[in-house]
Amino acid sequence: MPDKNHPLPPPDPVIIVQPQDYQTEVKDFSTAQPAYRNTVRPPRSKVPLILFVVTCLSTFIVGATHNNPFVPVPREFARVYDHIQLVGWTRFFIDGISYAGPLMLILLSHEMGHYLQSRRYHIPATRPLFIPMPLTPFGTMGAVILQRGGIANRKQMFDIAVSGPLAGLVFALPIAYWGVLQSTVAVTLKQPGTMSYGEPLILQWMIRLVHGPLAENQEVILNPMLFAGWVGIFITALNLLPIGQLDGGHILYTLLGKKANLISRLLMASAVGYMIYADEYGYSLLILLLVFFGINHPPTADDTVPLGKTRIITGWLTLAFFIIGFTLTPVIFYQ
Repeated sequence: MPDKNHPLPPPDPVIIVQPQDYQTEVKDFSTAQPAYRNTVRPPRSKVPLILFVVTCLSTFIVGATHNNPFVPVPREFARVYDHIQLVGWTRFFIDGISYAGPLMLILLSHEMGHYLQSRRYHIPATRPLFIPMPLTPFGTMGAVILQRGGIANRKQMFDIAVSGPLAGLVFALPIAYWGVLQSTVAVTLKQPGTMSYGEPLILQWMIRLVHGPLAENQEVILNPMLFAGWVGIFITALNLLPIGQLDGGHILYTLLGKKANLISRLLMASAVGYMIYADEYGYSLLILLLVFFGINHPPTADDTVPLGKTRIITGWLTLAFFIIGFTLTPVIFYQ
């Protein structure tokens, strides 16, 4: 109870606010989004799609003109038109699709093997970037997927690296064998100005299985399907070189760790020495690219993660495909 000798202090003034004394901005919060959530996705780049379409066209023209390199200048377009007049539109389209379709399937499956494994482990990676190259008899230089280093650990790096070659070979080997089944054997004169393609061991085995032993002056005549399989096998084997940022370099590093860098340097020195000794410089561009991107493999996010016996066996068997799938002289010119 209040004491008369000690009265209570006067109460604080009370301010009564009437609705008309202030204004407010009415907002519809039913559709408002939290400030921390960005619901607008950045537009995806159209570059991968454009490169894919251009590579399809590049491989189509090369296949339709019987694997002749194509230079996009008026004279070359006239040559293509003359070829169409010679073989007809139907044969032109059949040859082009019979080569471009299987080859793009092989390359796409290879790159999707990398891409899907990257997505599985939440490793940021670009979509496949195809490389059109009509100046070569292949019509393409393959495709790549770019991802930042130092994010994947040892096991993740292994799975991402090995999935590409294995996925590509699932299609490359049956396509090559089907092409061998549809091929014919003919006597070749190897006249000056002509060329042929080197046969890796795996193709030699397929040819022997289907056609039996061939005489020295006999060769299997390439058809679009066989050539698509040949290119798929060659590009896969080339990627299995155990150097730097190639698939083989990734696989070897996950198997051996930093010891793989010594092997990479020895292989690179041997390749340069062979080119100088044999006066063959067909792989000069590849070597320059390997040097540019780095011969040594950088560490993974965690090099101590164990692979397990199954992955180790799979890795060595995949690298061994280089021996039976690679040919030192893919294109042989007769002079």
